[in-house]
Amino acid sequence: MCGITGIYSFNDGINEKHKKQLQDALSTLNKRGPDDSGIFSHSNVLLGHSRLAIIDVSKSSAQPFTDQTGRFTIVFNGAIYNYKELQNFLKQKGYSFKSGSDTEVLLYMFIEKKEECLNDLNGFFSFVIYDKQEESLFIARDRFGIKPLYYYADNECFAFASEMKALLKYNINSDIERSSLRMYLQLNYIPGPWTIFENVRKLLPGHYLHINSDKKIKEGQYYSLAKQWDMDNQSTSYEKSCQKLHDLMESSVLDRLVCDVPIGSFLSGGIDSSIVTGLASKHINKLNTFSIGFKDEPMFDETTYAEAVAKKHNTNHTVFNLTNDDLFDCLFDVLNYIDEPFADSSALAVYILSKKTGEKVKVALSGDGADELFAGYNKHSAEFRALNPGIKEKLALSLYPLINKLPQSRDTQFSNKIRQIVRFANGYKLPSSERYWKWCSINGEEDVSKLLLNKKIPEDYLKNKDKLLEAFNDKQHTIDHTLYSDIKMILPYDMLTKVDLMSMANSLEVRTPFLDYRLVDFIQTLPYNYKINKNNKKIILKDTFSYLLPEEIINRPKHGFEVPLLKWMRNEIYSLIHDELLEDNFIIEQGIFDPKEITYLKNKLSSNNPGDSASKVWNIIVFQKWWNNFLNNR
Repeated sequence: MCGITGIYSFNDGINEKHKKQLQDALSTLNKRGPDDSGIFSHSNVLLGHSRLAIIDVSKSSAQPFTDQTGRFTIVFNGAIYNYKELQNFLKQKGYSFKSGSDTEVLLYMFIEKKEECLNDLNGFFSFVIYDKQEESLFIARDRFGIKPLYYYADNECFAFASEMKALLKYNINSDIERSSLRMYLQLNYIPGPWTIFENVRKLLPGHYLHINSDKKIKEGQYYSLAKQWDMDNQSTSYEKSCQKLHDLMESSVLDRLVCDVPIGSFLSGGIDSSIVTGLASKHINKLNTFSIGFKDEPMFDETTYAEAVAKKHNTNHTVFNLTNDDLFDCLFDVLNYIDEPFADSSALAVYILSKKTGEKVKVALSGDGADELFAGYNKHSAEFRALNPGIKEKLALSLYPLINKLPQSRDTQFSNKIRQIVRFANGYKLPSSERYWKWCSINGEEDVSKLLLNKKIPEDYLKNKDKLLEAFNDKQHTIDHTLYSDIKMILPYDMLTKVDLMSMANSLEVRTPFLDYRLVDFIQTLPYNYKINKNNKKIILKDTFSYLLPEEIINRPKHGFEVPLLKWMRNEIYSLIHDELLEDNFIIEQGIFDPKEITYLKNKLSSNNPGDSASKVWNIIVFQKWWNNFLNNR
């Protein structure tokens, strides 16, 4: 796990300005790679690398890494789990190696097979290879977007980086893209390939780029997620599917234990991390496991479940018991690290877990991806019920006018239940694509138009939204379409972005066994009734791995983590909101938001029926803090 950055000058070659920009960009990535850093320079190209040493920690694996002929140079972020197998293949082809690293194997695989090598890689990565002879760059990103890559292009240069803050050091055009701002205000994040800036893009998962000296940028795709509804999903029996799922998952976990530094596992007490922990414990005696508890928020505290799993598998378990003050203490560390608006408030918990875990190990396993693959979210149950309505669903609709008048918030179980029922009723009556979009959003399109001074919806926004919802173009809609869209949108741009940002802010590598492409490809062949029905989620996952799980966690309700935003906004960050980030004169001078709507939201925070106002205000203050950090003084 590392940070990479670089620039290709299309005109006059590399000069002192470019070198200074690269140095500045590289310095912003030091948390991603605190162990070492290096720079490569040739003709029109500069490449930079900051290293977090995980596999072959010796200097022989330092990057940028150049092959023995001097023609090819690579900067690489990530890990290739099957690198030893690929190394044996390359040795048979006559290659010799000066290191024991996956970096050298990756470089030689590209030399041998060019972009075809991507199909052979099992891992997570973003990397850039410079061909000195052709004066070209080749750039690629892993299949599911576990590792990020941002890039910028104009007539003068092409620049890339693992993080936006590094890319901004190249003095790029930083005009805000209106359609992306609308996406952010609705979703809490910006889906790729778009970013908050007009001329900056995210390389899509499973894609690659070729950049040549003629300024042409050619994009290709080497992997696409299979669509379950295009398959014969009844070809494998349930029993055989369970066995194959078990074998693939166990192999995936074993592959992700390969490293030359201490390794551990996140253990929340949920099903996903418990399965990963149970499988890893078969291969590592007294596996280090880590969880966080919330003293002040017992509704979200899962430490008793995590401890039950740790006891069952005899792990060396550490619980980090946190107060709301502990969460608040890291608030500004998180806000200042975010370099593109991103308002998933659970990032605070991931940040603290990564920080505490990183003090003990350099690599941690996680259960990310399972909810999207096996229908684990509450919204999946809601969607299933919307497609298969019964008495409860019809009752909720008939009682909606009354229920909608009751207090709604996330602060108590009762008011949160009311909020969920109202949200279900509002989404149920919509077409499937619009229902999916609504249930992914914290603000509706009309709400965003109210928030912004520029009320007009950009055509680009509508086109981009249609692209994200392309799965729903099929006339026949099932839960499969929802899961497909989650893996394409929510997984890479919310869940994986959150884990990458917060773990890298603490120099911790996080590995995700559920996202082994062989496992994902198999799961895509399974019919949805193997995963979800009206009363249960993750059916095949629970049935397959029940022997690893304490009985009390198998069918317990899923608990997401909620930061006490409303409490903070009424107390600790009241002044930050009212006197700084959402202060009336600042809003007027900024010229982005409608002052009347901002005032309405601030007043709703202190009302007896705050609803989702805390989440909506959080979304805006994250943007405001980002705007202050990166644009206000430019």
